[in-house]
Amino acid sequence: MNKMKTFMMIHFHVMKNHSARILYPRPKSLLPKMMNADMDAVDAENQVELEEKTRLINQVLELQHTLEDLSARVDAVKEENLKLKSENQVLGQYIENLMSASSVFQTTDTKSKRK
Repeated sequence: MNKMKTFMMIHFHVMKNHSARILYPRPKSLLPKMMNADMDAVDAENQVELEEKTRLINQVLELQHTLEDLSARVDAVKEENLKLKSENQVLGQYIENLMSASSVFQTTDTKSKRK
């Protein structure tokens, strides 16, 4: 009867709104108890796995941030490139207009000068 009492014990928990909530404890493990050394080894393995997962997650997050930064930089460079292309077209047209208006850059008939 004592086993049943600890297994089926019901706890009352007062919530913020002062209503009672029934909490049922989990049944005790039916597995044989492990020796302390075995449990420490499992805990150490779990700790190593947790540290490795944490390291990998942090590395993935860092790589995501780097990718976002690079993507933003590529977008900025593309935008700057389009702006410079447009400016080059305007300057090219301006130079062509100056050259056509100037007598220095007019094509000359070399045959008529030779005669």
